[in-house]
Amino acid sequence: MRRFPGAFLDAFRLRIRRGPCFACFYHRILALNHTLTPPPPLPPHPNHSLIPSSLVSLFSAAFLATLFASAAAFAPARMARTGSALKMSFESEIGAQPPLGFWDPLGLLANADQERFDRLRLVETKPGRIAQLAILAHLVTTAGYRLPESLTPGYDLSKVGSGLKALTDLPVEAVFGTLLVVALIEGGYAARKDEIEEAQLTASGWDDETIAKKLAIELNNGRAAQMGILALMVHEKLNNDPYVM
Repeated sequence: MRRFPGAFLDAFRLRIRRGPCFACFYHRILALNHTLTPPPPLPPHPNHSLIPSSLVSLFSAAFLATLFASAAAFAPARMARTGSALKMSFESEIGAQPPLGFWDPLGLLANADQERFDRLRLVETKPGRIAQLAILAHLVTTAGYRLPESLTPGYDLSKVGSGLKALTDLPVEAVFGTLLVVALIEGGYAARKDEIEEAQLTASGWDDETIAKKLAIELNNGRAAQMGILALMVHEKLNNDPYVM
């Protein structure tokens, strides 16, 4: 099928052969146009766009700026500075003392705030207090001291072993009663923790320097007691001799 330019040239040649008959030329052009099929549209050029070039440039600049801002937000150098600043803020806390100073090998405080630090300190302090009581109880029972039978009617505690062996020597109701008492103490302490600690510190009459020193002693003793009670339990299970010398 010929396109319009070729048909136009054929009609123009016909006009030249027939002379200056403009009416014939006009009708010939109309007849050819009705018989022709319009050409298919040309495919769009890859560089053409319905969006103005200025708007495309604006979007490109905004996209590049967003990428740059995202990269800057997650840059390692900035993270290192933030972690260093947080670390410095905890170096003066109680428990950061020679020879280790501020020691956080697991990176638990890498991006922590004060609230998370207080939570981790509570998780460290409470098991330390329990471990100190456990060490004391282990020493007392191993030395042979028991509650008198008058306080435990129906139970002869002199036959109960010390350490982990007590869990198998005691009757089930005694173990359950012990766990119940511990749960009640824990619930009451959690409900009035701040009041109890404030009352104890006020009743002591110590100044701020002495209070900080006592808290550091308690924290370090708790750390040592946790390792100590763990060692006692391990040696008791290995050869039934917790106090290996």
